[in-house]
Amino acid sequence: MSIDDLAPSSVARVKVQKTDSDVTSSDTVVVEEPLEIRLKRGNKEEQLGITMRTPGADLELAAGFLWGEGFLKSQEELITVKVCADKSLTLRQRANVVVATVAENSQEAVRILERRFTITSACGVCGSTNISDLHKRGVEKVAPPRHSIQELAAMTALLEGRQRIFEKTGGLHAAALVNPDGVAVWVREDVGRHNAVDKVIGAALMDHKLPLADWTLVVSGRVGYELVQKAVCAGVSALVGVSAPTSLAIDLADEFGLTLLAFARNGVAKQYLPS
Repeated sequence: MSIDDLAPSSVARVKVQKTDSDVTSSDTVVVEEPLEIRLKRGNKEEQLGITMRTPGADLELAAGFLWGEGFLKSQEELITVKVCADKSLTLRQRANVVVATVAENSQEAVRILERRFTITSACGVCGSTNISDLHKRGVEKVAPPRHSIQELAAMTALLEGRQRIFEKTGGLHAAALVNPDGVAVWVREDVGRHNAVDKVIGAALMDHKLPLADWTLVVSGRVGYELVQKAVCAGVSALVGVSAPTSLAIDLADEFGLTLLAFARNGVAKQYLPS
């Protein structure tokens, strides 16, 4: 039996009973399980943190997280991302551990490892807590999108039919990366909105597509600071959200030239303009 065979499912069946009925039935719910992310540099392997996630695209999640939090200065610094091979763990335990190997000369990884993180499915890792830190990391302003505002506002429709787990459970966030031709190349789901974004950006990173100039990030829920941070770090030109933005998300988008749309539904959205 392989690790893949023991990897946790993204959904589970549970018993339910409605308050207006005596009949017991079953329901499908989204799975939330811990994923440990380890960072390996040379012969040294350290635990970076644990995130509560929906199983699936775990390698992409780890890669996207490392990029968004500044552990990597270039795509080439990420050598491999693999499921843990620690023989002291059971196969099931190993399926919930991912090891990212970075170049030995990755000084950013050393600097950031001096801090310790707590990761949750709600807010992610707040490693970059303010705009000035992103400037210190060398994050640059993003390129303006070539798509019109009307075209961007309609991009939430690209999530339709692509949220397989949400359709079963109603309990997930989704993120999509849309290329300059308007094609949703990567769509991922997760119980944490930041995890879903890490998954799509991690997929782009592992495919050596960064920076994502003239690409659009579409998210199914609220647009918080951490989502804008991940977008600008990936070089995304526009971010479109189904729900509301936060004030800090708007400020960060303004600072880095990110086109920000929210409340995007049925082809109509609010664009948040520079102050």
